Amino acid sequence: MIKIGEFSKLVQISVPTLRYYDQVGLLKPIEVDRFTGYRYYSASQLPRLHRIIALKGLGFSLEEITKALDEDLSIEQMRGMLRLRHTQISQELAEVQNQLQEVEVRLQQIEREEQLSTYDVILKQVEPLLVASVRAILPDHSAVGTLFAEVYEAIVPRVNEALGPHPGEGGTTLVLWYDQEHKDENVDGAAAFMLRCRVPDCGRMKVHELPAATMAATVHHGSYNTIGEAHEAVLKWIEANNYRIVGADREINIYNSTPIRRDDPSYVTEIQYPVEKSV
Repeated sequence: MIKIGEFSKLVQISVPTLRYYDQVGLLKPIEVDRFTGYRYYSASQLPRLHRIIALKGLGFSLEEITKALDEDLSIEQMRGMLRLRHTQISQELAEVQNQLQEVEVRLQQIEREEQLSTYDVILKQVEPLLVASVRAILPDHSAVGTLFAEVYEAIVPRVNEALGPHPGEGGTTLVLWYDQEHKDENVDGAAAFMLRCRVPDCGRMKVHELPAATMAATVHHGSYNTIGEAHEAVLKWIEANNYRIVGADREINIYNSTPIRRDDPSYVTEIQYPVEKSV
């Protein structure tokens, strides 16, 4: 029999780790002195310990390792565990590679502009969103504000249930831009209200669901007159990180106050572009 200290040196695993393996039932000593509490191990336990080390090195959890050792898994079951672990590692590797690419883009941006960007662009998953909107070809981007009154008027008969809990405050609004390239005039846009439930279509106001999507998003804290800077930052990020736009971009009004002023610097707007990775 080998004392725990000597066994620790032999296998190059710390005593606290061996004690923990005993505690969770992964590798129990062959004997524990009932008077001193000393733990004793045997050379016959080395193959099990080596299997533990090998599986741990592959990234399996102690719970998974215990199951693999104690349930005497078949070759096919072990093959399944390894295939699952292969998939997990591949996903982790892809995430790390994406992070590396984003770091490289940030570095290039700093070196090119010699300053930090005001806008931090992130990827986020958004759920489907029910909205009531009026879409029109507008003389310019600022004209979209004139459509909100038309949307609200169409919702009024069911405004309490559609926009609650504070319908008098107008609910959450957003703007949708459908043009696939930048335009300064004759722009295709829509004013929309987020809905809690469906309401009947009315005139130009249509109720529809915006699909779930992966969004490249940033937050603009400033006036609507300067919101183009936020769009530019997101578009640069999309190009630099090898994504492509796959739908209408959104301007979600997180905070504004009435009457709406295009030069109010206190407004907060989230810019979202639906994207997918380019092939």
